[in-house]
Amino acid sequence: MLTRKQHELLIFIDKHLRATGFSPSFEEMKDALKLKSKSGIHRLITALEERGFLRRRAHRARALEVIRLPENVAPRRAAEAPASPMPATAPPPGFAPNVIQGRFAPNLAGVQRAANEATAVQLPLYGRIAAGLPIEALRDSGASVEVPAALLTGGEHYALEVAGDSMVEAGILDGDTVIIRRGDTAENGAIVVALVDDNEVTLKKMRRKNNSIALEPANPRYETRIFGPDRVKVQGRLIGLLRKY
Repeated sequence: MLTRKQHELLIFIDKHLRATGFSPSFEEMKDALKLKSKSGIHRLITALEERGFLRRRAHRARALEVIRLPENVAPRRAAEAPASPMPATAPPPGFAPNVIQGRFAPNLAGVQRAANEATAVQLPLYGRIAAGLPIEALRDSGASVEVPAALLTGGEHYALEVAGDSMVEAGILDGDTVIIRRGDTAENGAIVVALVDDNEVTLKKMRRKNNSIALEPANPRYETRIFGPDRVKVQGRLIGLLRKY
């Protein structure tokens, strides 16, 4: 059984899909349900997924699919399909064009949806990460950010907002959003999200030597920190960056 807000969101998504061919944005859903933040929409969508009403396509932006509707909602009718094109006017007398008539975009909504899904991906935004002194990660599962799909390779990704200036010489500035590919390994010299002593997280260049791990800043004002191998865990590797001007 669905709550009132879950029911409202499911019906709104279904109507938007039928009208446009693609799912609504989180901002549109938030406004439609009169919620104060998009985190509420994330929770509602997750609940609808768990109950088998919605499906999210991985690594695609605005890609929701309605699996089923509540029993008290009438199924989609054929009459709700897009209307057929207006009939062409008759040619003037004596005019016999030698043309092939056809519809070159029979499903324009589908074309728009495919184009939209190919250009942007919505990733979870896990708060601010220090590029100066390490801080505890802020995992706000209700926040998200849209990134170009071309930035992503295979695997799972997430985003973090940078706080600090210790990576400026690597082109990473305070306020940037970094895109991280989740994983527990990285090659020597890669810029990684490192978890130190299980409670601090920092963005640094990682180097291994013998039985120690060095976390190197990219700013001469900061010192390289050296740890034993059991004190540092790789949480992911930097693969991209977003910046607002």
